[in-house]
Amino acid sequence: MSLTPPDPQIRAAAATRLGALATPPGALGLLGEVAIWLASAQGVNPPEPIVNPRLVIFAGDHGVAAHGVSAFPPAITGLMVRTFLAGRAGVSALARAHGVSVRVVDLAVDDDYADLPAEVRGPLVAHKVRHGSGAIHLEDALSGAEVRAALTAGAVIAREELAAGADLLMSGDMGIGNTTPATALVAAALRVPADQVTGRGTGIDDATWAHKAALIDQALSRAGDRLDDPEETLAAVGSADLAAATGFLVTAAEEGVPVLLDGLLSVACALTAERMAPGASAWFVAGHRSTEPAQTLALDKLGLRPLLDLEMRLGEGSGAVTALPLLQSSVALLREVALLSEVTGAGD
Repeated sequence: MSLTPPDPQIRAAAATRLGALATPPGALGLLGEVAIWLASAQGVNPPEPIVNPRLVIFAGDHGVAAHGVSAFPPAITGLMVRTFLAGRAGVSALARAHGVSVRVVDLAVDDDYADLPAEVRGPLVAHKVRHGSGAIHLEDALSGAEVRAALTAGAVIAREELAAGADLLMSGDMGIGNTTPATALVAAALRVPADQVTGRGTGIDDATWAHKAALIDQALSRAGDRLDDPEETLAAVGSADLAAATGFLVTAAEEGVPVLLDGLLSVACALTAERMAPGASAWFVAGHRSTEPAQTLALDKLGLRPLLDLEMRLGEGSGAVTALPLLQSSVALLREVALLSEVTGAGD
């Protein structure tokens, strides 16, 4: 059964309002379309301002990172988690600039954080599933029980953010090697070979790219018919952090809360969420187009047009946070621009 979509009557009313603004027809382009979407997702026309946007960064290590698919060593994951906690990462700066709450959650980082105080470490690892997901070209990333635990963790986290007053959710990522399982999720959903979807990740050279594509094809071949089932796909070629992000997105859609997507990791999880809960993608809007070909193909499949195309590939949720002001601008336009009838005095 498909999820309930954003309110179609509000969508129609918002479209009527957009057409009645004192602007030339179609002049607002994608901003106008996004304003209509947000109104329907909120269930109110014109849409309300976004006042409590919240980003959750799902962190995890990936066994495949030890097999030459990344330009950086796996140890960077734990170091970057600490950088998020210190508020010094790229997305941290962007989040402060745009008033976004940031939370980082460790699902499968190969680190115990012995250096962190208990009050910091406790919330960070409260949903930890394992230390590093399996190397997907050789073994399953997760057991069935671990997939279910990660999906449940994502759902719990989404509801916690909503209880904290979130009116817009975003998912971010951190994990060396994570574009490999994310690309595998997209390839599995679209039934395409790895060389059509594999990108450069953190900036790998041609030889590493070819090796990465070969490992993804090996992982897909190993999984076989299990790829027909999205939960089995997460177990075979995904990871704990990707499964949790998927559960997060499914729950946001079930709860009727708009989601601003980020790059490849976020969109791969959105595509998987749509497979698990048809209709979920109606609650998503794409923040930006990354440099990863898998993300573009997944966006096309979901029917989503990105707000930005800045050739970004940082991850972390940075593209979504960068796009947030455009979403807020769309709200201001539909709320505050005069109607043409008000300008001309028509109907007086």
